[in-house]
Amino acid sequence: MANKKVGKGLKFTVLCLIALTQLFPLYWLLTYSLKSNAEIFGDNIVGLPRMWKWENYISAFTGTNLSRYFLNSVFYSAATVIVGGVLAAMAAYAMTRMKWKLKEKVYSFFMVGIMIPAQAALLPLFQILDKTGLKGGYLGLLIPYIAGSLPMSIMILSGFYKGIPREIEEAACIDGCGIFRCFVMIILPMIKPALATASIFSFLGTWNELMLANTFVDSDIYRTLPVGIMSFAGQYSTDWGLIGAGMVIATLPTIVIYALLSNQVQQSLVAGAVKG
Repeated sequence: MANKKVGKGLKFTVLCLIALTQLFPLYWLLTYSLKSNAEIFGDNIVGLPRMWKWENYISAFTGTNLSRYFLNSVFYSAATVIVGGVLAAMAAYAMTRMKWKLKEKVYSFFMVGIMIPAQAALLPLFQILDKTGLKGGYLGLLIPYIAGSLPMSIMILSGFYKGIPREIEEAACIDGCGIFRCFVMIILPMIKPALATASIFSFLGTWNELMLANTFVDSDIYRTLPVGIMSFAGQYSTDWGLIGAGMVIATLPTIVIYALLSNQVQQSLVAGAVKG
């Protein structure tokens, strides 16, 4: 009994240390956003602010275009999650539940997209978007974002589709359901956990993306939040507390999204483990 208690105590201690290690960057970011440059670069790097500068958040919204950048990021992320999720769900269904000759080759084609880094496709994408006149607007970012979200989403959804018994679809077809109605009414409700997992990956990838947004967008009107926060750094002086406030604002939606969908993600992981 004594050994078991000691073992549990050690596990609890290790888990607490891991939790503190994971939470410390968030604590540091929050305190960083409420300090002045003197405190950030002085002797109070980690401690609580001596003077709580809430005006950093006010300046972030009133003195910059942060609200515009925030709304742009919300638009890009929401469009990528919705459009990419619908396309990935239908494509994965066609490649795993329907019989046609080239489905394996098409699936392999999508999986190649996971292995190709975005940096390798940057120049061809730039040339294509520039020649078609799409560079610099909303579509110039939405098209690469949606296309980039498809391979991972298809991989996640395909693994989940394979675990669904075919007898469910056969029974629906006997009752008079067509393919589209069977997909919408029966299959989609069953893959909610997998859709939530794919949506989180798509959202995080779009919300935090910097390279494409910094390359394809020229106008301040279409800038995303990461690019907008990067522009806060001045050539000769920088208000680092203001940048910290912007980073806190940019971090909050990711925490909220994960909190809302975490149960669905856990169900997806458990379901995949049981079916595997």
